[in-house]
This record gives sequence, structure tokens and C-alpha cells, in this order.
Amino acid sequence: MPYLILSDIHANLEAQQAVLEDARGKYDRILCLGDLVGYGADPNAIVEWARDNVTAIIRGNHDRVSAGGDPGAPDGMETFNPAAQASTLWTRDALLPENRAYLERLPRGPLPYEGLDLIHGSPADEDDYVVTASDAAPLLELLGVPLTFFGHTHRQGAFRLARRTVAQIAPDRILGIEPNYFYLVNPGSVGQPRDGDPRRRWAEEGYLLAADTTSRWPRARSTSSHQARNAGYSAAAMRVFVIVTCVLTRTRAASVSTSTR
Repeated sequence: MPYLILSDIHANLEAQQAVLEDARGKYDRILCLGDLVGYGADPNAIVEWARDNVTAIIRGNHDRVSAGGDPGAPDGMETFNPAAQASTLWTRDALLPENRAYLERLPRGPLPYEGLDLIHGSPADEDDYVVTASDAAPLLELLGVPLTFFGHTHRQGAFRLARRTVAQIAPDRILGIEPNYFYLVNPGSVGQPRDGDPRRRWAEEGYLLAADTTSRWPRARSTSSHQARNAGYSAAAMRVFVIVTCVLTRTRAASVSTSTR
């Protein structure tokens, strides 16, 4: 069952609609890594869409701060640049009560979902940025399953981690899951890419069936159940390990927003 995995929509309704159109017919469930709001002009439309359509979701830092903060944590807006602070104040005023309440209830990652983990920044802190291999390396001990999806940086790509090595994986390839490694995968930002390429990003994560492997993902790799068991993975992790391929994708349409932070 393919998932559409989105992150950092940031109230950009036009970008979100372009991604949904581009991904039409390629998924049956939507997962979201946070930051529905912030920067963009349509926070209510995006939150209402998420309430009706997203199967699993975690909060992002902009969701937390725009909803009024977490009583157990600092407000966080002081770390934003002036444009982001102004955007947050506007979003707080614009949000309808029911949509604010939805953001307040969003869980903090990591959120386990069918053998995957969903996080916003890093497994250590939802506000952390994981941009380089040196950022990713200390996180290996915190990864609970072989495949973790994260957002926050607005940069599409992945990291493959093992005990003594971390490899950064470029976004222009199909990522096949191999035994004895853990993966951090960032689908990129729907609403505000920050790598100089304005196309919207999303990820398609698929449970590969035999009929799909030659037609839909011809370059996908898979691992036998025997190999996965020998590697010492749990049944839940093995289910993901054996049959998952992640496809990082960019739409052709350009995003409008280019602010940072």
C-alpha cells in the first residue's frame, strides 16, 4: 500500500494542490511530518484538509508555536527570524478555534506507524536540523526502526547509517532499503523548498508486491525474509525492511514562497 509522505506544507495551498494532483492515483494513505502552517496565507484550508485526509501526522515547530506553544516547553518563537515571527503572529490570529485545537493536539514525534517512525526535526528534538552526515551520525542510537522519515530542513534527501559509517544520499535516485542499515529520509518541503530548486517535494513509500516490482519500481531492491531474520530485526521492522522502496519526487510546478527559517 503506497503512502504519500508530505512535510512542511506551511499553509501553501497552491503547492499542496499541485503535489496532490501530481501524486493522484499513486497512494492510498497520506502521512505528514509536521509544519502544516507558518509563512503561507491559507492555514485554515490546510489544517482542514489535514483533518479530513491525513492518516498519521506529527506536529512541527511552526504548528506548536502557531497554536500558542506547548505548556511543557518554551514558546520557541524567539528563535524565528523577524519574518517568521510576524507570520506566526498572523497565523495565530487567522486560525479558527477548531483548527487551533487540532494543532494543539498533534503528537510530538517520533510517532511509530506500521513499522516506520515519523519525526519532524530529529529523534532527539523536533527543533533540530539534520542537514549533513555529521548531524545524522549521533542519531543512530536513537533510531528505533530501520526507516525513519523526517522534515524541518526543507531539503530533500536521505542518510544511510550503520555503526561506523554514515552516507548522505542524493534525492535524484530511488532509495532501496538494504539490510544492516538504518535510514533517515527527508521528503523535502511541499510549501517552501530551500535548496535552490523551487519545485515542490514529496515522497512515495511503497509496499512492493510481486506484480509491482517490474512495472512500477523497476530499480527497487528487496531483501529476503531469511536475510532480514539473520540481521536480527523484529517482525514489524522486517515487514518494512523486506518490501519497502522510497521514491523521492519533485513536481514540475514552481513554489511561490522563498522565506527561510
